[in-house]
Amino acid sequence: MPEAASVQAARATIGDSEFDRDTAVTPRGAGVYDVDLSAGWTIINAVNGGYLLAVLGRALADALPHSDPFTVSAHYLTASQPGPAVIRTDVVRTGRTLSTGQASLFQYDDEGREIERIRVLASYGDLDSLPADVRTTALPPAIPPMDQCFGPQDAPAPIPGSSAITDRLFLKLDPATLGWALGAPSGKGEMRSWFGLADGRDADPLSLLLAVDALPPTAFEIGLSGWVPTVELTVHVRARPAPGPLRVSITTRNLAGGFLEEDAEVWDSEDRMVAQSRQLARARLA
Repeated sequence: MPEAASVQAARATIGDSEFDRDTAVTPRGAGVYDVDLSAGWTIINAVNGGYLLAVLGRALADALPHSDPFTVSAHYLTASQPGPAVIRTDVVRTGRTLSTGQASLFQYDDEGREIERIRVLASYGDLDSLPADVRTTALPPAIPPMDQCFGPQDAPAPIPGSSAITDRLFLKLDPATLGWALGAPSGKGEMRSWFGLADGRDADPLSLLLAVDALPPTAFEIGLSGWVPTVELTVHVRARPAPGPLRVSITTRNLAGGFLEEDAEVWDSEDRMVAQSRQLARARLA
């Protein structure tokens, strides 16, 4: 594996980074939190779903007696907009090793009516207490060294609409999954990339909720274009990631009826699979 490249000379740290500030929630009392959704995590015309999941994940980490997400399932009900929002949490069950809670994020429409944007059900625990035994047939994704991969800065033309999120991410995509950027998609539903935060902050369990949904959609390499809105996203966090860059692999095997699935794996610098996810997304066929 290649030596990790330095993202920035002055590295941000966990707890003191743009990601931490932009996912911060302010307790209002009785399981209610205020948050200001940052426009810095938008792509095309939408707030990124992984960023939103991390925001709700942070609220649940505060509301529950355990701090690490183990499994998080979210249904995206309406499109979130940058700006103020409120999160309401509910503790469903607390146990010795796992606690379960639910959370919903709300915003107001132009007429002042409250609109639910996302609803989440999640179980939290302590990743550091898990046994070290691993038995797996999974293998890390085969991605070329970083200096042979390409990032958004190498694109021939900017993405139409907002691409603010790309300024906050360190992405180096596998050239084998970049045919869409050159007008020649491979037809395979695959996307692979080195991944990190642009300010050099190392990954933690909450940022893994972002990582599974931060690459370009696999639909691009299938030959589609435009926004691919998430309907449902489930993330399993398997281990606390080691410092260093992550590798993310996403595949789609079936596009039918205007919907596709994306299966993601996230691997850390020690060749451990630290997160998995599956999402159902709507494909714009027209």
